[in-house]
Amino acid sequence: MIRTQHNAWLHALASVLIVATGLTLQISSAEWCWLVLAVVSVWTAESLNTAFEFLADVASPEFHPLVEKAKDVAAGAVLISAIGAAIVGLLILIPHLPAPRG
Repeated sequence: MIRTQHNAWLHALASVLIVATGLTLQISSAEWCWLVLAVVSVWTAESLNTAFEFLADVASPEFHPLVEKAKDVAAGAVLISAIGAAIVGLLILIPHLPAPRG
């Protein structure tokens, strides 16, 4: 998946940044659990989307509008998962950031 899917590279980068930020901010074990679940949900959605796209390409090598719609829905599931993970990440990490000086 990493070799063939551009979005997997983005998810990998985001995963590394989240882990680095969590380590830097010394978040709690409970917060790590939420972050791990969020990251794993995105990777799971991306993996299922990739598998679905490969299967759809084999089942229907020529363009078919329903296959295109199905692929769009699968990609939308990845987007929904990523948005949810971003919200979880922000809810956990923002309170740990230093207050602005002023």
